[in-house]
Amino acid sequence: MSNFSPSITKWYRQNKRNLPWREVNDPYKIWLSEIILQQTRVDQGMSYYQKFVKHYPQVCDLARADEQEVLNDWQGLGYYSRARNLHAAARQICDELHGVFPNNYASIRELKGVGDYTAAAISSFAFGEAKAVVDGNVYRLLSRYFDIDLPIDSTVGKREFQQLADTLLDPANPGGHNQAIMELGAIVCTPKAQCPLCPLNESCIALERNTVAQRPVKSKKTKVRDRYFHFFLYSDGQATYLEKRTQRDIWQHLYQFPLLELENGSFTGLQNNLKSVAHSSDEILHILSHQRIHARFHHFFYLPEQLNENWIKVDLAAIQDYPLPRIIDRYLENKKLNTDIF
Repeated sequence: MSNFSPSITKWYRQNKRNLPWREVNDPYKIWLSEIILQQTRVDQGMSYYQKFVKHYPQVCDLARADEQEVLNDWQGLGYYSRARNLHAAARQICDELHGVFPNNYASIRELKGVGDYTAAAISSFAFGEAKAVVDGNVYRLLSRYFDIDLPIDSTVGKREFQQLADTLLDPANPGGHNQAIMELGAIVCTPKAQCPLCPLNESCIALERNTVAQRPVKSKKTKVRDRYFHFFLYSDGQATYLEKRTQRDIWQHLYQFPLLELENGSFTGLQNNLKSVAHSSDEILHILSHQRIHARFHHFFYLPEQLNENWIKVDLAAIQDYPLPRIIDRYLENKKLNTDIF
């Protein structure tokens, strides 16, 4: 194992991607990048990182922003709890820490929405603290290199992998080591491994045993839930109604057209009751990590009296000022549908 860190850091210096957050040791910008890149590809997250750095150059700029503004800037990335936690943590830093970003693992870990991995990444990248990162890429790489069949989503597995990562960490260069192991997992030891390109291929046990495709192991299979959403778009050509999602569910604090959720995909009963509907869309499938949203949009070319106290009357021109779920945003982006709707 003595060659592990030197091998991956040498590879990293020669092959790393040039990413803007790697050019700085500003903990605020590193934190932004880490939160944005959770559950997000680098190519997708890049524009969001640049947007947030431009709109909120300092952590207190983010803290002073309205939550709706932050959610608007986050729109399209999904997992909106990340944006809410980001905003809350910025306020923590400005209100409780006088705008000074915490400079060690334990203090960073206290920030809203920051877990073990993110705290280790920030503290090692920005402050050189010897804390090993373990994210999905690291789990995959270590489980293959050592051919470990412990489930990575089990309590025992998480503990064992963290201890192994700690053992491998180079205390003289923790940030470089962490960047290297994550990068190697991200672009070489991918789900479809590119073993010929790997600097560790001569000592990888799973490669020797032909078990690369079986690693890592997970004990739990995520159950996907089907949900059936019917959105009601009322408009008199000037205004429409929106409502805010306040419950603890997907898209919390985002806005949507008035919604009826049904238990199954049967549309007949509802269709019979929509006597005044001008147009109903075909079903649109929107896939999330644990849910499949089957959505239809029903259009009414009139504006009724406010049927629900939670409805908000909004000028059509102002709809985009509200943070919307991506499925609605995409629907409105379609110019042909836009004409049909309003």
